[in-house]
Amino acid sequence: MAARKLFTAGPVSCFPEVLEAMKSQMYSHRSREYKTLHEELIKRLQRLLETNKTVLLFPASGTGIMEASVRNCVNRGDSILVTSIGAFGERYREVVESNGRKVVYLDFKPGEHVDPKVMKETMEKHNVKAVSITYNETSTGVLNPLPELARIVKKEDKLLFVDAVSAMGGAEIKFDEWGIDIVFSSSQKAFGVPPGLAMGAFSDRVFELSEKMQEKGWYFDLAMYKKYQEKETGTPSTPPIPQMMGLNVMLGKMEEMGKAKWLEMYRKRSGMVREGVKRIGLGLLAKEGYESPTITAIKTAEGVKGDDVYYKMRDKGFELAKGYGPVKQTTFRIGNMGYVPFETIQEMLANLEEVVGSL
Repeated sequence: MAARKLFTAGPVSCFPEVLEAMKSQMYSHRSREYKTLHEELIKRLQRLLETNKTVLLFPASGTGIMEASVRNCVNRGDSILVTSIGAFGERYREVVESNGRKVVYLDFKPGEHVDPKVMKETMEKHNVKAVSITYNETSTGVLNPLPELARIVKKEDKLLFVDAVSAMGGAEIKFDEWGIDIVFSSSQKAFGVPPGLAMGAFSDRVFELSEKMQEKGWYFDLAMYKKYQEKETGTPSTPPIPQMMGLNVMLGKMEEMGKAKWLEMYRKRSGMVREGVKRIGLGLLAKEGYESPTITAIKTAEGVKGDDVYYKMRDKGFELAKGYGPVKQTTFRIGNMGYVPFETIQEMLANLEEVVGSL
């Protein structure tokens, strides 16, 4: 049976060059060859994120760094303002609470972005140590106005944690200019690499807090990771070397194309999906002007469940993404991350039109 063409929320279809690189024989993660790979990855990620600050690699999913942000930077009993525009904002809330920190929860309806004015008013009412923002909400296909939100957070002198799991590599990130303290992602989204590797950038302030933090755990001790990287050019525990090889290929490909052209490619892909869906007669969940460049949440026709569209498209050889969270049955999603040629998008849309017509 032929493999389905992936338009998922992640893991996504990998670029052929990535799969080829990952076939390489392993070497020790303490060897000179590994150190060269690690160092090159860090430098390339710093260029991508436009930062001179520390970038670290983790054998984990992005959620691991989400937990690290809480455990390393906020004391037990202190509060984090968690802004939520969907299921992954809700996940940040769960992570904060499960680690014994308090949450001030500010949520918006599915399809909406974080309102800067409302966020500012909430910060003024509550004594919080940090603010978390989901840059690109995978469940609703909404891209938050991060530069504007970041300015407000920094003006109030709070820590800023950014979940960029489905944004990094597909949307602009200016770590230093925007004043971010932690931004994190993982390999299986816009980078088009198999899952297993997380990466993040961290401000100096983060490590000052991590050094003093009690009971922060071992596996995601950020201060330890930084010291180890500076001393050994590596990670404290075994990293996923094949994923690192794949990511290095992708970052090289992005540099060769140029960052601006790469991000424009993502905007063109998502634009094709949105226009195609509208021609079919379906609506988008995201508020106009705040659409994600990496994933689109589509409202189903009246009387049609999102799962119906998903399974019918599977029968035609296309793996889309089901609706997620409270809009699970009234939406389905089309991701355009990873290896997705424009002609494959056109082919998918033609089949989607047939499926919608039949339902």
